[in-house]
Amino acid sequence: MTLTTAAPQRVGVRRARDSAWFVPPAALLVGLLGIPLAGLIWVALTGGLGTYLGDAQVHAAVRLSLVTSALAVGLIVVTGLPLAYLLARWRFPGRSLVILLIDLPIVLPPMVAGIALLEVFGRNGWLGGPLAALGISLPFTTTAVVLSQVFVAGPFFVRAARIGFEEVDPAIQEAARVDKASEFGLFWHIMVPVARRAILTGLVLAWARALGEFGATLFFAGNREGVTQTMPLAIFIGFESNLALAVGLSFVLLVISTVVLLVVGLLGGDRTPAR
Repeated sequence: MTLTTAAPQRVGVRRARDSAWFVPPAALLVGLLGIPLAGLIWVALTGGLGTYLGDAQVHAAVRLSLVTSALAVGLIVVTGLPLAYLLARWRFPGRSLVILLIDLPIVLPPMVAGIALLEVFGRNGWLGGPLAALGISLPFTTTAVVLSQVFVAGPFFVRAARIGFEEVDPAIQEAARVDKASEFGLFWHIMVPVARRAILTGLVLAWARALGEFGATLFFAGNREGVTQTMPLAIFIGFESNLALAVGLSFVLLVISTVVLLVVGLLGGDRTPAR
């Protein structure tokens, strides 16, 4: 064995020995995260998953969750993409405050979001009276579910899209200006395609957050089967009255969440090299 091959092996052994100190705490956290999920999968698969998923209440909850989350994401994209572009491209008075307001729902407890929505759109809220005069009642309706999902999931999309726009090479933007591209042309034909990976990542994350929304929906939309009872709400009710239903829906959400993370990984990629 030559010196050139022995030296890297010694370095590898030393690094492995030094890294051993990190293994116990890391393994502890992995176990705390992984074992409960493994237990949920085991109980679901060995306890008659087909029976759980055959429940009509499950079908209604899954259908409502998919429809409302799709509507919420559509509204988020239509309104959030222009907002993210403005925040990335322009510096204006109050910009920091706007960013703070957008990011706040990410850390805000969902129940607080539900109360805030109820205080504004509820029967006695700021806009409740004017909306009632127009024959519009939002609380405890399917529309309230969508609004709750937009409120809690929108910031994830706007944040990801804004960062994607900010990372576009300024040289590309200058080249577009030289070619006399309009602002909309720059946005649609250059900025969106270049930042599409970040935009798609934000879209997937927003959809996953909307699908798993619970607190704001419960407070603002209530829990009416077939009308406002999404999968998380059905799990909450099932935990008290029908544990099999709760386990089945929990397994469904676990599978969906896993798929979402895999998609985000494919879109974002892992750019950190292993050493």
